[in-house]
Amino acid sequence: MALSLRRLLRHETILAVLVVVALVVLAAQSERFFTADNLLNQGRLMSEVGLVALTMTFVIVTGGIDLSVGSMLGLSAILVGVFWKNVGLALPIAMVLAVGAGGLAGLLNGLIITRFKVPPLIATLATLALYRGLAEGISQSRSVRGYPEWFYALGQRDAAGVPVQVWIMLVAGLGSAAILGLTTFGRATYAVGANETAARFSGIAVDRTRLLVYTASGLMSGLAAVIFVSRVSTTRSDMGTGLELDVITAVVLGGTSIFGGKGTIMGTVLGLALIQALRSGLSLAGVKGDGTIVVIGLVLIGAILVSNLFGRDGDG
Repeated sequence: MALSLRRLLRHETILAVLVVVALVVLAAQSERFFTADNLLNQGRLMSEVGLVALTMTFVIVTGGIDLSVGSMLGLSAILVGVFWKNVGLALPIAMVLAVGAGGLAGLLNGLIITRFKVPPLIATLATLALYRGLAEGISQSRSVRGYPEWFYALGQRDAAGVPVQVWIMLVAGLGSAAILGLTTFGRATYAVGANETAARFSGIAVDRTRLLVYTASGLMSGLAAVIFVSRVSTTRSDMGTGLELDVITAVVLGGTSIFGGKGTIMGTVLGLALIQALRSGLSLAGVKGDGTIVVIGLVLIGAILVSNLFGRDGDG
């Protein structure tokens, strides 16, 4: 009985209840909130953050952090335009190279952390500034516009009535959940975060696991950058500024422990959905931006406190 109650009160269940309550309350505040058009539009708006949050879940599960995801997105976004407009490459090739550049940036993060033993917080704080500076230097404060019409399909078109980027996020989410929950690599990711020393003695390639996780974070930031450029129809060096805070908030709200060893993709998706619902619903209800930030902060604190309370009770 106690075990069943503990499972019922796990963080994801509590968060799912909060999402339902938020949807009901916000729908009562504005008749425009719970409409298909608004919900699909919110899915479109949260896709870039959602994609990056998926791989950030892996990063934080290992006990790490990646503060440079916003800067990697900005750098990759700039490179889409530079490779296409300035270098003269075909746009599909420019898109692939931009995503690859994000992967290389993530790989550099991983190498700094694993080979030089720099704490992830310090390493990615430094590369946050490095990649943002590179984006600004390469762009020279100039934006790139005039992309071909087909390019906008990624960020502005629908498929079967659903935004294309939502389909991409769905596929990425299912893949991430399968990798983290069902594969040897996923178990290694949890083991590294739970106890790195024990993981090394168990024969797990700790450094390689971290390297792959940070590289994946860069690749996903690059993919999000391409979708972002397609959605807003231009490139700017300030793209992705502050993205890391939204991503980390969604992951932590979803129950991933900042100390590592605990977290799920489902929790991250629920955390992301709750944040986006609050932003949309409060905006439609006439609440200003700073008020929305306060509410999201209170919800984050409350969800963590409630989850920790039931966690202690279950352990006792």
